[in-house]
Amino acid sequence: MNTAYHTKYFANKLINRSPSNDIEKLSMSLFNASVDINPHQVDAALFAFKSPLSKGVILADEVGLGKTIEAGLVLCQYWAERKRRLLVICPSSIRKQWSLELQEKFNLPSIILETKNYNEELRKGNGNPFNQSCVIITSFNFAHRRKDDIKAVNWDLAVIDEAHKLRNAYRKSNRIGQGIKWAVEDRKKLLLTATPLQNSLLELYGLSTIIDDRIFGDLKAFRANYINDGHLEELKERLKGFCKRTLRKDVLEYIKYTERHALTQPFTSSDREQALYKAISDFLQREDTFAIPKSQRVLTTLILRKLLASSTNAVQQTLQTIKKRLIDIRDGLTATNLLLEELVDEDELETLEQSEDEFEENIDNYEMVEKEEFGPDIEKINQEILEIERFIQMANEIKVDTKSEALLKALTIGFDRMNELGANKKALIFTESKRTQEYLKTFLEANGYKDKIVLFNGTNSDKGSTEIYKQWVEKNQNTTRISGSKIADKRNALIEYFKDKAEIMIATESASEGVNLQFCSLLVNYDLPWNPQRIEQRIGRCHRYGQKYDVVVINFINQRNQADIRVYELLNEKFSLFEGVLGSSDEVLGSVESGVDFERRILDIYQTCRNPQEIESAFQQLQQEMENNIQQRMDKTRDKLLENFDLDVHDRLKFNLQFTKNHLNKLESLFWNVTKSILEDEAKFDNDQFSFKLNKAINERITSGKYFMISKQRKTAEGVNLYRLSHPLGEYVIDKALSISTPPAKLEFDITNNPMRISLVQSLKGKSGYLILSKLGIESFEKSEYLLFSGFTLDGEILDQEQCEKLFQCQANTIPLNNIEENHSHKLLREMDRYSEATVSMVMEQNNKYFKDEQERLQKWADDLVLASEQELNDIKRNIRDLSRKARLAINTEEQHEIQVQINELEKKKRTMRRKIFQVEDEVIERRDELIEELESRLHQSTDRDDLFMIKWEVV
Repeated sequence: MNTAYHTKYFANKLINRSPSNDIEKLSMSLFNASVDINPHQVDAALFAFKSPLSKGVILADEVGLGKTIEAGLVLCQYWAERKRRLLVICPSSIRKQWSLELQEKFNLPSIILETKNYNEELRKGNGNPFNQSCVIITSFNFAHRRKDDIKAVNWDLAVIDEAHKLRNAYRKSNRIGQGIKWAVEDRKKLLLTATPLQNSLLELYGLSTIIDDRIFGDLKAFRANYINDGHLEELKERLKGFCKRTLRKDVLEYIKYTERHALTQPFTSSDREQALYKAISDFLQREDTFAIPKSQRVLTTLILRKLLASSTNAVQQTLQTIKKRLIDIRDGLTATNLLLEELVDEDELETLEQSEDEFEENIDNYEMVEKEEFGPDIEKINQEILEIERFIQMANEIKVDTKSEALLKALTIGFDRMNELGANKKALIFTESKRTQEYLKTFLEANGYKDKIVLFNGTNSDKGSTEIYKQWVEKNQNTTRISGSKIADKRNALIEYFKDKAEIMIATESASEGVNLQFCSLLVNYDLPWNPQRIEQRIGRCHRYGQKYDVVVINFINQRNQADIRVYELLNEKFSLFEGVLGSSDEVLGSVESGVDFERRILDIYQTCRNPQEIESAFQQLQQEMENNIQQRMDKTRDKLLENFDLDVHDRLKFNLQFTKNHLNKLESLFWNVTKSILEDEAKFDNDQFSFKLNKAINERITSGKYFMISKQRKTAEGVNLYRLSHPLGEYVIDKALSISTPPAKLEFDITNNPMRISLVQSLKGKSGYLILSKLGIESFEKSEYLLFSGFTLDGEILDQEQCEKLFQCQANTIPLNNIEENHSHKLLREMDRYSEATVSMVMEQNNKYFKDEQERLQKWADDLVLASEQELNDIKRNIRDLSRKARLAINTEEQHEIQVQINELEKKKRTMRRKIFQVEDEVIERRDELIEELESRLHQSTDRDDLFMIKWEVV
């Protein structure tokens, strides 16, 4: 049987704090995770613990490789080590998803902090609502608004998801980025992004400053070193220290992605639809209309073009809005600018706001009044009103869109394909307009899909969504599923309804980011975005790790619209968005200038080309430019900077995979044995099923009932508790085991009846001796713990660590002893002293390596700053040389004098710059030395040792 000594040893081993560079560092989080862990995720999580001196890292895996799981492993390990001041900052749309993933996959309690519950906490007397004993999840905007509160908490870790949204945080004008950066500047950070580099190397610099301002010196130094001089190999070396990227192609050996198949649903618009399209298209190509104000022409035209391709219903309602605005302008009731809020849905406006930096116009200023020098032209406005009324009449004559009739055919084809594949009868339909969404719901309900549809958009305020949410709240009362954030909970309620009841979800763009719909494998692009990145985001909702079936993507093409046809061809052929195992990689998507700029180029074609020949020519030119751009960008940046950091990546992943599996099996066995020992009199155990029934409640958090131990191989059943280390019962069992009494005793280890042959123990059969187990804690840059065995046989043979560990794989009988003879106990303690000193020396050596790495990083930071100043001096010297040559070639005295004046000014600058360089060098070196001195003070180690037990042993 297992003894108290086994139990105490196993319990300590289960919660042992391994050092950062040890794969066992993740023991507790790997065991607690209720999800299949892939080797690259273990690799990434270990990278996050790479150095105790680092202020953070970027995990930059391509889309769909599970960055949330990687971050969850890190958070789970912190939690298991009782470091529980944990923060997640993410887009508001995925806060609930984070909460659910942490709860369901890692058993981590969390709270979504927003205005309502923040104020409730204040009313309860909590002076800082961010200071709570659970993972705090909050949005970018709320984190910025409450940055003072965040700054006041001594966070163990801050996770920033979709971190590329803060890539401009180094700019003073970037208020949100600056606020978040300041709030967490002294804390350990984990940044998650699939696109750390899209358009400019400055994005990498911006992300680095969020982690630590002392990675690359200042902006001027970064520009001089890597943008102007292009030292990409050196930059790659610098990136290795804080940026880890895994590509999908690297993990195909471990992750089996399903295929994606493209189906096109062509339709031929009716004569009436074509006439309406042409009339409005011609109107949009005019530049002198009051309907479209000059201050917002590009954005407004972009919106109208997309509505025009979406549905007659969307166009009709928009035309009514434009007509009312024109009448108000004519009658002097409003200014001549058109408010975008009146023109677009909230979803579309939010999408535009996210891209505002990349448009020439700043849509924050869309309320600006457009001034007319001589006032509005009443006659011209009346003429436009008549035109708009004619368009409205044309729209009224179209009762049903040809495109919506084609949707019925597409759904039939799609559902037939789902049936062939054995997949769920679920379809996700994306549209660019909330008005089209409402039209499609009405249309589909009238054509066989009544009570089978759920809508999903930015507000989710329709009657059906409200009722679904109400039922969801009633169903989940008194559970942890209700977060307190109505917006997040409503989104979750709608997704669950789609999964459990509805056949069709009609979604606007708000569902394209951060929503997991892998239970659905039919996606319909009713309206096709021009931005390839948005298309990949849409498909990524269904086609992701965990999808069991091939994903079918249906796209609509208007055969009477040459531009629409070419847009689809471009997106499909050049980006491979719709077919294959992976779809388009982030490398290609990030290379197309930017998705928004790509949209602008397409809009220009729609606006300037008036016949098929012009359209074809313009698209050919765009395609050629794009191909050159993709090739150039890939060759010069991503291949060199973000791929293949290590040549041994595959070997390392294989090792991690095998080690993780073996290690988890050992942990499972240890935890099961400890649990059986501690709950022996309080539960009935089923060894085959790794389950037990707890006879009675231990406290209010630990209830009686069936418990099923977590495992990656076994599936749990309904109505049972998932038992793991982080469960309250698991923590109770471990605490009991740690405090179990282990006085001196003799243990008879039974190797004869052991089910497995253990050679190291077999060689000890018939022998006896003594051993000691100690727990050594070393506090330096981080706290690490070591379980150390020391032992010997009675004939003087020394036992090593592995032999002692193997002994405890055998069952034993305990024979009480009054004490261990003094000469034997002294010998054990002397051996343990030596072993402890050797371990401390080993840790000191590792810490010295961390120290030297950090010292080298700080030296490079100092060199960067000095180099930037020297670069500026060299530029001045070069300008002086160029002017001196010009002076020698001057054809007259006057010209020579002018040049000499310029040279004199530059000479003054040169002298000033030289003095500045000495000053900068002194300041930088002083600051570097201060930082190094600070590190040295942390390098000094303190140790404590707890001798857990000392026993006499015999192998029988």
